[in-house]
Amino acid sequence: MTYVMSDIHGKYSLFLKMLEEIRFSDNDVLYVAGDFVDFGEEPMALLCDVSMRANVIPVAGEHDLLALRMLTEFDRLDKSGKAAEASEEMKVWLENGGKTTLLGFHALDEDMREGVLDYLAEMVLFEEVKVKNEQYLIVHAGLRGYEDAPLEELSPENFLSEALDPAKEYFEDKTVIVGHVHTSELPDADENMIYYGEGSIYLDCGADKGGALGCLCLDNGKEYYVS
Repeated sequence: MTYVMSDIHGKYSLFLKMLEEIRFSDNDVLYVAGDFVDFGEEPMALLCDVSMRANVIPVAGEHDLLALRMLTEFDRLDKSGKAAEASEEMKVWLENGGKTTLLGFHALDEDMREGVLDYLAEMVLFEEVKVKNEQYLIVHAGLRGYEDAPLEELSPENFLSEALDPAKEYFEDKTVIVGHVHTSELPDADENMIYYGEGSIYLDCGADKGGALGCLCLDNGKEYYVS
């Protein structure tokens, strides 16, 4: 089976609970549409786990790329004995969800730190998936400028700075799957549940704010929720 979820935000126990709920096995594939880190209590445990799973495919979210930049800066300062000299950007990040990510990273040894940074750096900005003759495009937030250039030529900002419009059909031949926006904020949405737009599917059910972690099976359309 092929599954998709997004915006786990360090909620490692919810992630494990979901894997148990869907009976995830080595024969299955799970795509995660970004934002593994920040807010939740165990972002490093989550990253270390998924980095060892060949059948969990990560797509970068803005929190993941920001964490990569901030953790790289911290690692450099820490090795030079200047960890207290945090930038203003890092201070803002810490106040807006990054504290648990930094604390978890700080507790890792040097090899594990390097592994986490490599894993974040290798995350792609989109994945194209075909399941039972249905085509899907998985991104974290949106598709700004997609009409003007191939997806491979778009910058991270094109995928991360602007949310998808649920009333717009972006492609005739594929469905766009995103996270990023809490589904409860979308028009006529059921709170903490997966939302379906015009040729789009929204997966962020608000796990970072005490909502649910949602997961969708692309083979049969079945929805799963844990909280």
